[in-house]
Amino acid sequence: MAYFPETLIATRFLREGGGVVSPNERDLLKLIWRHPGLSRSEVTAHTDLTQQSVYRIIDQLEERGIVSFGSPKPGTGRGQPSPTLRLDGRYAYSCGISVNTDIIGICLMDISGNVLAESSVALRERTMAQSLDLVREQLIEHQRVNNLSEEAFFGIGFAIAGFHISGTRYNAPLPLHEWSLIELGPLLTEFFGKPAWVRNGGKTGAIAESMFGVGRYIKHFAYLSFNYGFGGGLISDGELLLGGIGNAGEFSGMYDAEESKRRPALQWLIERLNRNGVDVPSISYMRKHFDPKWPGVAEWVDEVTPAYSRLINAIWAIFDPQAIIFGGQVPTALAQMLIDRTENFDRPRYGVQRPRPKLIISEISSDASAMGAAITPFKSAYY
Repeated sequence: MAYFPETLIATRFLREGGGVVSPNERDLLKLIWRHPGLSRSEVTAHTDLTQQSVYRIIDQLEERGIVSFGSPKPGTGRGQPSPTLRLDGRYAYSCGISVNTDIIGICLMDISGNVLAESSVALRERTMAQSLDLVREQLIEHQRVNNLSEEAFFGIGFAIAGFHISGTRYNAPLPLHEWSLIELGPLLTEFFGKPAWVRNGGKTGAIAESMFGVGRYIKHFAYLSFNYGFGGGLISDGELLLGGIGNAGEFSGMYDAEESKRRPALQWLIERLNRNGVDVPSISYMRKHFDPKWPGVAEWVDEVTPAYSRLINAIWAIFDPQAIIFGGQVPTALAQMLIDRTENFDRPRYGVQRPRPKLIISEISSDASAMGAAITPFKSAYY
């Protein structure tokens, strides 16, 4: 039986008439998300709705506790001052869980996008059951410390490395073989007692970038997720592009078996560093302690540059993004080394070049995949 988390949403979050929000409510909530502090009187100019309809819908959202009214903007003219609008974080929160090959990231976030807590669980030599037990222990502790009620707990966003098969089944790298090819949605719902939205980790990283990073001012970009493997996501007009099966942005798929070993997957860099006498036990350790002068780093960058540059040019030609974002678990200095070696294949015509996408290092310093997983339930249901 197909798994749909929407059917498991608690009754207290549902509106009269069914569903969580109506299409018009969703449009207004998306607008308020993008423009927190927008006054109620300003909303009509951004929609096709009448002012009367806008006021009625916003009042209903405020009554439900989803939207809160703030102080009017100063100097907004004569007449009754119009309150400013924000999503009310007290209404609901979620838990984002991101499973990488060496670590599980945890992020609690409220519906307004405020990060309430972050932590992690080391995955090495732990079974899936042991890891989930530790995640639940940390979740309960975060709820206690932040005085979060179970009633306001909306759901779970879950991200995993690996490509999508069907339903909530993913084919993850070898270190995550126990998590692979099983229906994760029902398993997580039974374990946490909440609906679970399951995505690929590169895709949730792209979602986080679109909501909290460069997506605030760039609406079309490709997100490169450098992890144990190498994947990512595509954001088109501010929304995640899934493709026919849900694997749009699985960039490693363009390489054959031999070239795959020369793609910019961090597993290969760690192996090279260890061979050169640098003890790097995990990717999370490397991200925290990375030194571009480590023996083997420059050689690895030189080795992957041809495959990397071909990918950059393929994304540029096929997707035509405004920017390409370097994210995932890549150390900033390593990302800059790759950017510095980028070769553009463009051939100017009449002395004019095709406009190039900007190459930007993500400014999200925490676990972007976990952040994107945390906001996925709200983005799916509300905005």
